[in-house]
Amino acid sequence: MTKKKIAALQLCSQLDPQENLIKISELLAQAQALQVTHVFLPECFYSMSDGTMPSPFLIDGENEHYHAIKNLAREFKVYLLGGSAATLHEGLVVNRNFNFSPTGVDLGFYDKMHLFSCEIEKAGNKKIINEADIYTPGIAPKMITSEEFKIGMSICFDLRYPNIYRDYVLQGANLLSVSSAFTVPTGQAHWHTLLRARAIENQCFVVAAAQWGRHNDKIQTYGHSLIIDPWGTVLADGGAGEKLITAEIDLEQIQKIRKSVKVF
Repeated sequence: MTKKKIAALQLCSQLDPQENLIKISELLAQAQALQVTHVFLPECFYSMSDGTMPSPFLIDGENEHYHAIKNLAREFKVYLLGGSAATLHEGLVVNRNFNFSPTGVDLGFYDKMHLFSCEIEKAGNKKIINEADIYTPGIAPKMITSEEFKIGMSICFDLRYPNIYRDYVLQGANLLSVSSAFTVPTGQAHWHTLLRARAIENQCFVVAAAQWGRHNDKIQTYGHSLIIDPWGTVLADGGAGEKLITAEIDLEQIQKIRKSVKVF
């Protein structure tokens, strides 16, 4: 069966994971009612700090926070994919995405390799963001298998490094996950263009679950979660607000497009 109904959750995550879990559960119930099989979550979905220090709600081994995420997949009987949470690893904090099957099987994780660093000036005010102040970068890409999907994992700023995605596709990936918390200025300028480019150049499906809105005094994100087909057509755009977006995707489309425009 090559057709699957998938979804991406668009959230305005707060620091308190309990607040976030309530909203996520409500949206996962909608996904379950729509018979969605695979749900993608955004970056920092579990707990969003203000960027000056890590969330105090760290995943550490299989602690209560790890099980809270795992139990979402089991409760709603969906593949829960791509979303990241601050995680303690060998005494260092990494931005790690988690992936679970509907029965709670851990499908593997990916640690964000490229950390966001920028200076944004607006109305004469300069804002400096440097994720390296709180996170340690990951050291390796990760592709996971979920039924017919072979999914290349990435997080937010990784989007600006196209070779990662080409390597995934050369290894057989048919879907690229880009969980994100893009800032408003960079989102307005680059979000749609970069994501559509990754889909077009790799002739592959792209799912980008995103954060949206005002999270705290320091962080505001762009939203516009996207599901994009291998031709670069946007199948679903979350725009603004917290919501579930869905699309039915047909994996046979990949081979049709690669046959019509040969880049591999």
